[in-house]
Parts: sequence; structure tokens; C-alpha cells
Amino acid sequence: MSKQKNKYLASKTGYKGTSYFSDYPGPVIMISRECGCSAKRIATKLSKILSGYSYLSETKTDVEWRWVSKEVVNSVAQELKVDPKQIKEVFASEAKTSLYDVSTAFSTEKVYDESDQEVIDAVKKVVRHIAEKGNSIIVGCAAEIIARDIPHKLSVKLQAPLEWRIYRIMQISNMSYYDAREYVLEIDRQRELFIEHVAGRKALNTDYDIIFNYSTLSDDHIVDAIVRVVRAKHFFEEEE
Repeated sequence: MSKQKNKYLASKTGYKGTSYFSDYPGPVIMISRECGCSAKRIATKLSKILSGYSYLSETKTDVEWRWVSKEVVNSVAQELKVDPKQIKEVFASEAKTSLYDVSTAFSTEKVYDESDQEVIDAVKKVVRHIAEKGNSIIVGCAAEIIARDIPHKLSVKLQAPLEWRIYRIMQISNMSYYDAREYVLEIDRQRELFIEHVAGRKALNTDYDIIFNYSTLSDDHIVDAIVRVVRAKHFFEEEE
């Protein structure tokens, strides 16, 4: 990357060219989702397709794209030398698998203490590290906030109407309407609280480059659209 480009990035994004890996960190795709939208299925398909494009590229060394979610939790646990379960407690929405677990994990508001903040700081460091290394798809973890200033990135959000998500959870989890509704609302609330704590504000639509309505689009439609944007943004070409 030229000095002129570095200056431009610094002025526009605050990026100082201090990446762990190169002067041009990324590329990275970050996927946020509302409860009931299957981000992991999207990430799995994307990783395979993007790896294929990387292997076919004439301007870049063969690279395998990977997607991460729980791996972030495990990396943070290793860094802090603690049981991953302690880390997961900070991510209620990522770790809880039943309505009872979610409803009893927190009161009406999550209050982060000093130990939680240590975990969150470590999560931010790990997410940033993965994003800068590039060729990664990060699911959740407020990555769209943590790595928003990386130039070579695409931030995606999957959302759908509440009623649609409730009925989907009813189908895949064999819950009653009432339990599914409480589950969806609580998962959404915990994710929103975590993002608010990381960002110091609520998430905004402008935090995302693309927002998909998961109720009206198939996985293949969403993956195809993301791949088209990624190719248009020249994710498979080396920067000069």
C-alpha cells in the first residue's frame, strides 16, 4: 500500500496502518443476526465458495476462507487462562440453549462488572486479530463494531419479522408459541445489550453494509448476493 493510501485511510477511518499482518488488513466478512436467522449456515456456504474463488485467483496466493463463532470464545478463554464456560456467561445469547437458561441467566438488565470487562476487552482483541488477519467470516461477537474501521471488510445483518422468527424457533426447537416468543425476545435483548456495551450506543442500520430479510430470501440468494459484492469490492486481488 502506498503512503498516500495510508494517509487517506488514516484520515477517513482512524486506521493507522498498525495491523498485525499487513498495511492492508482483511478481507473480512462480519455477519450479525436476529434470533431465528441462521447465520452459521450462510457462513459455512460462504467459506466454501470464497475459498474456491481464492484458489482460482491469478493475483493472490491460494487461501482458505474460514468462519468463526465459538472459536472466538475458546481463543479468549486460552488468553485469560480460564474455563470457556466463564467466557460464555458474558455471551448469554451465544451460550444458552434453552429458554430456562436464558431467562435465569440475567435479570431485566445485564450489568457488566470488572471481570466481565476483562473478558470483553479480550474478545475485542481476538476479534480484531482475526479480522485483520483476513480471509475470515466472523459470526456475531459485535464484530461489525469492533472491526468497523478495517478498510477491506463487508458487514452483513440478517433480520426477519418477529412473528416469522417465533414460528421458526417453534419448528426447530419444539417450543410453544409463548416460550418461543420469550426466547426470541430475550436472545435479541442480550445481543443488543452486548453491542451497546461494546459500542457505547445501540446498534444502527448504518453499522452494516447490507441488511437481508431472511424471511423472504433463501440461503443461496443471500450467499450469491454477498459473493457478488465481495467480488465487486475486489476481495481476491492484492492491493498495490
